[in-house]
Amino acid sequence: MDDADRDHLFALVEAIGARPRAMEGQQARAGLVRALENITEVPALLLGRRLDVLATNRAARALYLDFEALPAGDRNMARYVFLNEAARELYVDWVGTAREIVGMLRLYASHHPHDPQLARLVDELSAADRDFRRWWAAHDVYLPKHGVKQYRHPLVGELTLGFEALSPVGEADQTLGLYTVEPGSASQRALRRLVE
Repeated sequence: MDDADRDHLFALVEAIGARPRAMEGQQARAGLVRALENITEVPALLLGRRLDVLATNRAARALYLDFEALPAGDRNMARYVFLNEAARELYVDWVGTAREIVGMLRLYASHHPHDPQLARLVDELSAADRDFRRWWAAHDVYLPKHGVKQYRHPLVGELTLGFEALSPVGEADQTLGLYTVEPGSASQRALRRLVE
């Protein structure tokens, strides 16, 4: 049992008998938004509950899409991965990434089992995608920490980016995703072209 599995199990036990409570909306703290904007060479994004995209920097908007241009209810990484055809082309290992997304949602669900917005999101994705339905039913959990992702961007080609997942102190249910790139690599040159 790894850290994510243990966290999931304890959250499920804690939720037994818990009463549903209203959840306040989330916003990106102004200082975090400025920090993202100051990161100019690599993608960075702030995710909230249910993988809602709270803020991105210019490089993240160039890599993925401009989430801020979407209606507020559509700014969600799970929706992007499962409902946006471009995401299936962007991730070299779309299946692995999509399973991680489901695992992150499942872990969130153990902490917030009565979140009506999560229920609506799961219903929407289940209706739209059979892979999501199958993976959601598997009950696997995933806690992002760090790793490497491979991308195939339509404008600049192949990219290999590292990532670090950080939790901003004082911001419950938020994850700061910072990407890294090997100095002098083809990926660094491609990323520079992408953000120019």
